[in-house]
Amino acid sequence: MDWIRSLYRKSPIYLVLVAGAVVMVFPFIWMISVSLKPHTFTIVIPPQLIPSDASLANYIEAWTANNFQLYFRNSAFVAVLSTFLSVFVSAMAAYAFARFKFPGREVFFYTLLAVMMVPTTIVIVPQFFLMKYLGLRNSLWGLILIYTSTSLSLNIFLLRGFFEQLPHELEEAVLIDGGNYLTIFTRIVLPLSAPALATVAIFSFMAFWDEFIMALTFIDDPTKRTLPIAIALFQGQHGTAWGLVFAASIIALVPVVIFFLTLQRYFVNGLTTGAFKG
Repeated sequence: MDWIRSLYRKSPIYLVLVAGAVVMVFPFIWMISVSLKPHTFTIVIPPQLIPSDASLANYIEAWTANNFQLYFRNSAFVAVLSTFLSVFVSAMAAYAFARFKFPGREVFFYTLLAVMMVPTTIVIVPQFFLMKYLGLRNSLWGLILIYTSTSLSLNIFLLRGFFEQLPHELEEAVLIDGGNYLTIFTRIVLPLSAPALATVAIFSFMAFWDEFIMALTFIDDPTKRTLPIAIALFQGQHGTAWGLVFAASIIALVPVVIFFLTLQRYFVNGLTTGAFKG
């Protein structure tokens, strides 16, 4: 009887949570439904959530139209390489902040935190001229450089908190056995920090994959466009073909979902073992 009374007392909370879940999930379900419908049945009255004549024609057309596959490959190249560089460089810098004592350490660290507070739109003009000066405009490598550098502040902040929780005894044992700090970092710190690294990698990959403003500003060459730009242009070219637009959007979601599911176990461990302790 106690569990019944407890359920009765908490029922309003459960109702609110269920209602919130429905509100959050329904647009995605509707998007999938529309993407499976022929164009002539996209908007019908009454609305039909489960299409009677579901088809993958919109997905096939979206994948093969308007250089969509090229834009997909561009985004994959930029997001994967930027994520790797961002996580690796952030891990090295965060380990230095967590373990080494050097003049101005706290000043440098809090300067990084201050950088996190600067909106992206404020620095996009200086970044534009920097890319132009370096000859990296209309270059995927330029996007990789910008994405990596702009993500370092947050990633270093997250990883430093995790590294500070690692036991010093393991590192001291390696030094006693004749190892150096490079050995400690590669053989001890990185394997033990898999949850934190996965957490940072997920956040970085999602940000790079979905980034729009910088890609729009720095890339003019149609062959170097990334997926968010392609979808925006695709929607403009097929403004009323919502089945095609939604199919293209769902295709763009697939790599993010796969990346998250692959690292989900580490992500949960990272949240529960202090990856966000600062």
